[in-house]
Amino acid sequence: MSCQETFFQELRERGFRLTPQREMVLSVMHQIEDLATAEEIYARVQTLSASVDISTVYRTLNLLQDFRLVASVDPGDGQCRYELIGAHGSHIHLVCSRCGQVIGADIEPARVFATCVREASGFEVDLGSLSIPGLCRACQAVQDHT
Repeated sequence: MSCQETFFQELRERGFRLTPQREMVLSVMHQIEDLATAEEIYARVQTLSASVDISTVYRTLNLLQDFRLVASVDPGDGQCRYELIGAHGSHIHLVCSRCGQVIGADIEPARVFATCVREASGFEVDLGSLSIPGLCRACQAVQDHT
């Protein structure tokens, strides 16, 4: 099932309407190659229609997250970035605590971690929302030379 079909079905099942504004936000998410802030998404939606306000973009992004179609990551600057989950395949986010760079990483090693956590505590890790802080290679190199 495509992303759009899943979104439409989830909306119907939860009693929400499919509005042109929601369709535009999802359409813009399909066009974005990388992570984008809500403001960047809003700016792109504005090129399609000036009748969509920023609060509609935020509400739609929240719905898309609830439906597990969009992931968000906060690189430490207090401004979440969003990405369509299916666009880059399943991955986790490595967030550099120094420069704020967000790196997509293979999800497989994290599955082992999630299994250990589930077996030890009964807690189910949401790998689609997993962000791990640390230092990227460039920032490690700077740190090693100081």
